[in-house]
Amino acid sequence: MKAEDIAIWTEKYRPKDFDEIKGQDEIVRRAEAFVKKKNMPHVLFAGPAGVGKTTLALVIARKLFGERWHENFLELNASDERGIDVIRVKVKDFARTKAIGDVPFKIIYLDECDALTKDAQQALRRTMENYTQTCRFILSCNYSSKIIDPIQSRCSVFRFKPLSKEDVFKIIERIARAEKLSIDAKAKQALYEISGGDCRRLENIMQSSAAIRNRITEDLIYNIASAAHPKEVRDVLKLCVKGDFLSAKNKLLETMLNHGLAGLDVIKQVQQEIWRLEEVDDKRKLEMVKECGEAEFRMVEGSDEFIQLEALLSKFVLINS
Repeated sequence: MKAEDIAIWTEKYRPKDFDEIKGQDEIVRRAEAFVKKKNMPHVLFAGPAGVGKTTLALVIARKLFGERWHENFLELNASDERGIDVIRVKVKDFARTKAIGDVPFKIIYLDECDALTKDAQQALRRTMENYTQTCRFILSCNYSSKIIDPIQSRCSVFRFKPLSKEDVFKIIERIARAEKLSIDAKAKQALYEISGGDCRRLENIMQSSAAIRNRITEDLIYNIASAAHPKEVRDVLKLCVKGDFLSAKNKLLETMLNHGLAGLDVIKQVQQEIWRLEEVDDKRKLEMVKECGEAEFRMVEGSDEFIQLEALLSKFVLINS
């Protein structure tokens, strides 16, 4: 595909309307009110990945500026350009010039701004203060706690949430209709659990699955996502409950090798499946989840994942003995 064809395709499928943002009704209503008044404060979008932060920023720009939104909208990814020079040069040069059209300000969208250094954030604070008349900032981050307080106090904060099961299912059904895919109820549930409310991850998995075949099944999704089937993890836990440590260890190792899983991936799936064990009472489940947290912390700190997983399984056996 040629560069100009890619540009045309990208422009065609860029978000254009507020109804394209799913699962964030209250936030969308607030954004629509800003657009109607053709005025808005600096805003901070905070929330997990893949829930519509960038989409909403693009829709706001399109609705405010119409066909001239390209000239009035600057998008930067702060994780790539995170130094103080970017704020002093690129951002300031764009912010100091007047907007084209009847809206009195431009918009600068800083994605992943929690990756900005503290010095860059201090420079940004001054820029936001000095150029309020000609420019508004939309800052997007996963963790608002990493943004310095002076910036947070200058912004209206929009807190995004992961998509609910109903919203995820609506997106799945819409894509399935548009792409003529067949997808059953178990596959939908698997997509919801693996995506964790992240629409971007959901669509990537569906696209990869559809490239293999039009009938999408639960097993295909777990294979594409490189995740263990919940039944495999549950079998490991059941062996621990029975006190069969060696079989549980061998089963877990086989599952990890078959799916190419890392230790942290396994820990997350184990923690989810503990709550579904009918053979274990709630008090023991709490103890098992507590041990999962300890093992994950040790892995993050650099411990050998196989030793930590074996230790975790042994603790499960002791808890249930």
